[in-house]
Amino acid sequence: MDMLAEKLRKIYSVTGADALLIESDYLRRYLIGFYATDGSVILDGESCRFVADLRYYEAARKALCGSSVEVVEGGPREALELVKPYQTLGVPFAELSLAGAKRLQDGGHTLVDCMPALRAAMMVKTPEELGFIQTACTIAEDAFSALLPQIKEGMAEYEVAALLEYEMRKRGASGTSFDTIVAFGANGSVPHHETGKARLKFGDPVLIDFGCKYEGYCSDCTRTFLFGDDKKHEKFKEIYAHVLEAHLLVLEDLRAGMTGREGDAIARDHLRKYDLAQYFTHSLGHGIGLLIHEHPVLAPRGEETLADGMVFSDEPGVYLAGELGVRIEDSVKMENGRAVSFMKGNKNLIIL
Repeated sequence: MDMLAEKLRKIYSVTGADALLIESDYLRRYLIGFYATDGSVILDGESCRFVADLRYYEAARKALCGSSVEVVEGGPREALELVKPYQTLGVPFAELSLAGAKRLQDGGHTLVDCMPALRAAMMVKTPEELGFIQTACTIAEDAFSALLPQIKEGMAEYEVAALLEYEMRKRGASGTSFDTIVAFGANGSVPHHETGKARLKFGDPVLIDFGCKYEGYCSDCTRTFLFGDDKKHEKFKEIYAHVLEAHLLVLEDLRAGMTGREGDAIARDHLRKYDLAQYFTHSLGHGIGLLIHEHPVLAPRGEETLADGMVFSDEPGVYLAGELGVRIEDSVKMENGRAVSFMKGNKNLIIL
């Protein structure tokens, strides 16, 4: 049995449904390794079929030739015909619309949520998936290094974002993991600042949150630095040092078997020593894969147990409203019971 067939069999076997019907694009890609904006995957105990219309049919047949996936020409109507024999259908409730659920129930199907099985499988990455994420991280990191000498006073946030995205594309990225965040000065105090028209001034702190996709898999990285040193940012430098300590402490102390809550506490408790924990206003980390936010969750509420093969962010931050923001983020994997960063660069404070 090939690796794809084994993965499909394991997911199917734990759902308890007669068949699975998957129509969400990233879940289809996870299951069969082929990306399309439309189509249906039908998985039962004997076969896996991908129903693709003529926009994707030829490419899908070529890509999946020799695999355990049969490509069938058609659209939603043909997919519904193929699932008619199955009474119980496993569908991902989190990705299913009310109209979609009604359509299947009107066809006489009983619906079972297969999202827990998919989520559990997706949390632990295969060596191939880890390789794709490593490439996405390397592209992002190399692009950031290429960006730094191009940053000039007077540039707008959106110009810096465009340059970084170009550098990632030039290195083989298929797109960005999310809308690139570039925040100058006090704009960095908003963790998810909307990149805008603010112009860069000498002495400004700069926060850039960015990532790219490679073979569908995401990278996620945040770097905070100073554009010139006007000797007015001693507070910023102190906070940066404590955030960096928290970031590195996670890499040093995190172990397989800990929960996401315990991982989050490593960074949060360190910042608390300097009366900064109340300004750490988001979770330490989130899972990374085909989506930029997956499981596990490393947060005060995170109860998932961390294990080898999981990938997530390590991103402590401190945000003083209207004043400054510091965030340092790597994409990280669990390997041999330890947290290992995909990023290789030095994270000491950069002053351009």
